[in-house]
Amino acid sequence: MFETTAWRERVLRPVLRVGAADALLPAALVALSFVPGIAHQGVDLAELPDDRPLDALGLALVAAQTAPLVLRRRFPVTCLAVVAAAFTAFQLLRYPTAFASLALIVALYTVGTRPPRRPAPVAAGAVAAYALVCHSLYLAGSRATVADYLAFGLVLAACCALGGWVRARALEAEERRRRAEADAAAAERARIARDLHDVVTHHVTSMVVQADTAGYLLGGSDRVGATLTGIGETGRRALDDLRQLLGVLDAREEPAGPSLSGLAGLVERSRRAGQSVDLVEDGEPRPMRPQAEEALYRVVQESVTNALKHAPGRHVVVRIDHGDGAVGARITTGGGAPPAEGAGPPPPRPGGGRGLTGLRERVGAVGGELRAGPSDDGGFTVHASVPRGRT
Repeated sequence: MFETTAWRERVLRPVLRVGAADALLPAALVALSFVPGIAHQGVDLAELPDDRPLDALGLALVAAQTAPLVLRRRFPVTCLAVVAAAFTAFQLLRYPTAFASLALIVALYTVGTRPPRRPAPVAAGAVAAYALVCHSLYLAGSRATVADYLAFGLVLAACCALGGWVRARALEAEERRRRAEADAAAAERARIARDLHDVVTHHVTSMVVQADTAGYLLGGSDRVGATLTGIGETGRRALDDLRQLLGVLDAREEPAGPSLSGLAGLVERSRRAGQSVDLVEDGEPRPMRPQAEEALYRVVQESVTNALKHAPGRHVVVRIDHGDGAVGARITTGGGAPPAEGAGPPPPRPGGGRGLTGLRERVGAVGGELRAGPSDDGGFTVHASVPRGRT
């Protein structure tokens, strides 16, 4: 059953996909082989005397020389082998030269435009086969000389080389097109980076300066002053992250993303912001892919930020499991009644609803998975697992 399915996928399906354009050329070669004046114009290597009248076998060989061209784009080497075999038989049987023999030129050109994965063995086999054909024609009484065979072989090689040259030019044109698109995309990213720098950076910097000024006027010991100091620190970190992202957007540098070693600082900053957060690590930390490590860091960062926004004052536990094949991050926000009004942090603020979607995409991009949902006590749990991979 498996072999039948494989044969259908590799052979039968490409045959069924043949379009009218692929079938037009072989049909034209066959038709022109019976047009007076050009019917006997074509490729003649044998130069054997006493031409044999075209009979049923000859017609079959004409078809055998042209029919494989239908699949020349999908099976170029096989097409060339069948066409060459039919051409050789046609010559050895002393049929008159037919226009259909030009199929050999077409097959050679196609191999040049679609070279095999291992060209050296194919080229060696082609040379050996050509030498065998020349020897067979010589034994059959061909009047061609060694110089004729060498010249004809060079012409055949030139047809294949022409296809390779055309392919190389097409690849160069495609590469130029890709570079032009990449340059246009880079220019657009640079423009966006400049706009973000001029607008967002300006406003965040203004926010940091105002927070620092207010904190200085109120005094560091005052609770409001401490909060303003925290706002200033957060704003400065936001500016650093923004500069790194702008560098990537402007294609000027590749910043080092955050790692799991920075979770302790993230938890500490959340505590200073008024959120109760504990960090628990199971297992021995080991190196992992930077992209995977950054993805886990962003999961924790977003989850703790969401807890601060939507469940202020509730206890959050961040548990990192350093497994052998994967690293997991489970962030649990406790349930229960929120603190009384005026006795704690402000009420939760509405969010945009895009955080979890972005996290799923980020974790999925490194081969992991993320699950999130309410817990039994009315809280919320986010769990991400990312393969460790090779560093």
